[in-house]
Amino acid sequence: MKYFLWIIFLLAIGSIFLGLTLPDSDTPLHLKASEKAFSEKLIGFGVLGLFFVFMPIFLVHRWKGKQLKDYTLSPENLKKMKETLEPPRRRKKN
Repeated sequence: MKYFLWIIFLLAIGSIFLGLTLPDSDTPLHLKASEKAFSEKLIGFGVLGLFFVFMPIFLVHRWKGKQLKDYTLSPENLKKMKETLEPPRRRKKN
């Protein structure tokens, strides 16, 4: 799964980078409109790939085996946090 995620990430970033490096619409005049649109499509597919393919798969992969209740602020978790953050009380010496 780790390598699959890396492949999707690199493909999406590569698509965005390739779309950005292709000539812009206002530089050379000999470029056709289809080539201009192709660079914009590459950028769009890269962004869609990142947010609608890579991100959900990444989140499922990272949350696998974890409980949501461990990360929510329930009364028992607040009590644990309060006990952890309070400094230990010192006794007075007589």
